[in-house]
Amino acid sequence: MSDDGRGIKMVRFQSQKQLSRKRSATMETRVRSHKRLVLGLVCGLAILTFAGRQSILPTATHAQPPSFGELGGLGEGLSPFGPLGGFGSEQATHEATFTITEGRLEGVISVEMTVIPGWHTFSLTQGDGALPSELSLGKSADYELAGEFTSQPGPDLHAEFGNILEMHRGTVVFSAPLRISEGVDPEQLEIQVEYNGQVCTDTIEGSDVGQCVPLSATLTATFASYEKADVAAAKLEGGKRTLVHQPLSAKTLAVFVAFGLMGGLILNLMPCVLPVVGLKILSFAEQAGHARGRVLALNLWFSAGLIAVFMVLATLAAALQMSWGEQFTHGWFKLSLICVVFAMALSFLGVWEIPLPGFVGTGKANDLQAKEGPAGAFFKGVFTTILATPCSGPFLGPVFAYTATQPALVTYLIFGSVGVGMASPYIAVGLQPKLVKMLPKPGAWMETFKQFMAFVLLATVVFLFTTIKNVEFLPTLATLFGIWFACWMIGRIEFTATRNQKLRGWAMALCAAVLIGGGSFRLLGEHEAVLPWTDYSSDSLASAQEEGKTVMVDFTAQWCLTCKMNYYWTIDTDDVLDVVEELDVVPMLADWTDRSEEIKSKLLELNSNSIPLLAIYPANRPDEPIILRDVISKKTLIDALREAGPSTGTAAKVTSEEQRRTASSSRSSAAGRGL
Repeated sequence: MSDDGRGIKMVRFQSQKQLSRKRSATMETRVRSHKRLVLGLVCGLAILTFAGRQSILPTATHAQPPSFGELGGLGEGLSPFGPLGGFGSEQATHEATFTITEGRLEGVISVEMTVIPGWHTFSLTQGDGALPSELSLGKSADYELAGEFTSQPGPDLHAEFGNILEMHRGTVVFSAPLRISEGVDPEQLEIQVEYNGQVCTDTIEGSDVGQCVPLSATLTATFASYEKADVAAAKLEGGKRTLVHQPLSAKTLAVFVAFGLMGGLILNLMPCVLPVVGLKILSFAEQAGHARGRVLALNLWFSAGLIAVFMVLATLAAALQMSWGEQFTHGWFKLSLICVVFAMALSFLGVWEIPLPGFVGTGKANDLQAKEGPAGAFFKGVFTTILATPCSGPFLGPVFAYTATQPALVTYLIFGSVGVGMASPYIAVGLQPKLVKMLPKPGAWMETFKQFMAFVLLATVVFLFTTIKNVEFLPTLATLFGIWFACWMIGRIEFTATRNQKLRGWAMALCAAVLIGGGSFRLLGEHEAVLPWTDYSSDSLASAQEEGKTVMVDFTAQWCLTCKMNYYWTIDTDDVLDVVEELDVVPMLADWTDRSEEIKSKLLELNSNSIPLLAIYPANRPDEPIILRDVISKKTLIDALREAGPSTGTAAKVTSEEQRRTASSSRSSAAGRGL
């Protein structure tokens, strides 16, 4: 298969012919067969070894990669990148230079790569299907990379065998931010650059098998010029990625539509969807005995909700190039889904009622047989599809990859086929209501089943917790507590309450949930430190004091709520940072989350056996620390810092810029502790 007539040709793996179509009845015949097989493999490996050595022997001219086609197909299928070959030094050339931004120790290093016509290489971000281009600098104290490489122009995207191939043809420039050490003369500096990648032919005459060879190069980047900051920034902007649309074939389109229908049907059996399918079983039980038209209408509403989400996903794929399930890469989406599923589980346990007319299981025990309504059916279809997106069943990988290089109309058609395939069982039940006669008649069993499904939904919440970052576990759990409390408040609203009373009750419940959830992420979530914190130890404190530093030590712990309030709203703030930089104060964090005899000893030395406690050691009188206990205000802290005075040591004078640089290196450890 090819892309647009120019793209890479992939190797077709060929099955080995059977040595004999008849089974022998004796062990002796089997042994002879095995011997012939082993002998054939040994001979084949010998031929390949000889051919491989021939390709790397030094010659007067560049040796072309060997073609294994003359070996009767023996070489095919051995390399996922096409026939084996030598290094592609004649297929591409490289030139490396670097520039320095005026007035700074920063610049841009660039590697210009030119691939000969008829060949291409792959991008820095190439995934499965080919080798990406990789660039690295040699280790040196004189320079270092200050960011990742980007490319200009951006790659062309081609769909092949369910993978997206990101190709560069002609000339491409890879650039990355560079930082050089103080005192280094850039005009005399040479930077070693290593390139590793792969180059492949666009076509091979008379064959549908492409040829790829590995490519490695060691380069020396030399100084080019000084340039302005805006010019350097423009070099680092990545080029636009361009989708190359494959020629539209009616036969190919029909195949992928069929795959979409089958993949959508199988999605109903994926673990992600089973919780909501259980709810649909309740719908089927409730529908038993109803008019055929009503049963068909409700199932069509369910299917409409299901397909509607697929149309939204098709829009995102066509307009924003968003992949299937990519919404789960957004933290806000995962948190929202966790909250919705948890709230649904609480509804099935009777804590509150979902305000959708006729949603299955909405009623209390004495109202189990309430009729399902269009809104409830539509919502369940929407919810079913959303839960399905983390799963990708058979056939769907190539199907969604195919849409990446097709016009928007084809994308809508393919996503629609998946939606119709997923909805087909429910449409079939709507057309043939007799299919649900095997279910028990509506009754008390539905209450038990509904409550059982609540625990299935709670298990889904546990699964969704595995998709979020570790630092978000605790604030998310606390947010669910807020959801629980809000649902309990809603459940206590009297059925006979007026509309205004119900609206007021709902508003209070939602406010409570938002306050608890927002406060949880503020207090317990990931936090980027504002001050340039360093970890406390008695040695680090003594060292800073010897250098004439004023030192501020915050004694805190994860289990201390008051400590966290002080940290977030008083200590680690921009106002305090301004004073810390002005007075050249060294802030230290004494984390007592786990038992530490060193911290306990220091607390006792300060005549304290509890936290929170903040100690400020003045540079000119380190034996007279200023102690702030319990809840402290920002004004009290700033006044105490000014009372302590600035650092006095000349050897330890630190500029604001250096302190901010120190902050960036310490933020990861502080954020990891959630402080």
